[in-house]
Amino acid sequence: MRVETSITSISWIPSEAIRGVTRLPFDLNITHYDDPPPDHLDFDSLDELHRRGGFRFANQLRAWADIEDGRIVRAGHQGRDLMSPTLVRLGPAQIAFQPVGFPAIRPGPDWGAEEARFTQTAGGRPGVPAPRIVHGRPFVKLEGPNCWTTLSVTIRADGTTSAELTGASPFPRHWVYDAEGELVAKSGMIDFTDWYVHAFGMRSPWGGDETEALTAAAESSLERELATRIMRPGRRPRVRTLERGERLTTEGEAGHTVFLVLDGVLSVTVGGDEVVQVGPGAVVGERALFEGGRRTATLAAVAPSRVVEAAEDDLEPEALRRLAENHRREEQGG
Repeated sequence: MRVETSITSISWIPSEAIRGVTRLPFDLNITHYDDPPPDHLDFDSLDELHRRGGFRFANQLRAWADIEDGRIVRAGHQGRDLMSPTLVRLGPAQIAFQPVGFPAIRPGPDWGAEEARFTQTAGGRPGVPAPRIVHGRPFVKLEGPNCWTTLSVTIRADGTTSAELTGASPFPRHWVYDAEGELVAKSGMIDFTDWYVHAFGMRSPWGGDETEALTAAAESSLERELATRIMRPGRRPRVRTLERGERLTTEGEAGHTVFLVLDGVLSVTVGGDEVVQVGPGAVVGERALFEGGRRTATLAAVAPSRVVEAAEDDLEPEALRRLAENHRREEQGG
């Protein structure tokens, strides 16, 4: 029996992800942020998405294992990576700066009779010049910082598989898709400042320096609908910033607002036990609206985070009720 599986990451620059003077070209429409990638990725159209500039870079790892009599007897993998040019508009003209791709790091499969594990790191650096002061020698750089993702796939002798984003550059945003092309996870935080001044030279997997990826499960389609409502054009949302370990809510306290996670990862704790971690795109806090105005969980930042606070009146009651029911089942393990 042959078992095949894959994992794919799509990396892109979301709106408002860049801060400081570096965002000026984005504000002046000289260059652009990216539209969110699709919730379902059609692998046959990945090249077309790349041609349209639908992402900054993509990393795909495919793996297989032959299993006989409950033992893995052969295994292998292959991968591909795609990097998009950076488009810069100068008056009526548009210039495409070609990226610099790095050789994929693809060690031989680590496998035995019980399981096989495969890993691939892919990435490079943007082609557009990026003059900046950096941390450490040479203190000034002209070329763009390094960006990458590291993917891992495991196939077991019982035929089960698992895949994860194990490492990634702090910028841009990385979305992860399973073997069926479904969006299953997102990088939890995006740190442009750290990436801009640190990710150069040997400070990447090509120099032996990996950055662990903090990931969270992808939000539901219902949460995506609510997020669109919260962030609708013409509205000025209230954004709150949380430091690592800072609480957003405390179980039992009064609460009448809902939160959309923009960046970072929050731990959801009930009765002192962590039940889940949520990341960008998650909508939380709605259960208090149906539980007598009292928070049913403690939410605390696992990493520096940003959230938008929305009033109950900003959202449809029925949608909030369905979300509350979904979250109640998740907390109960249903």
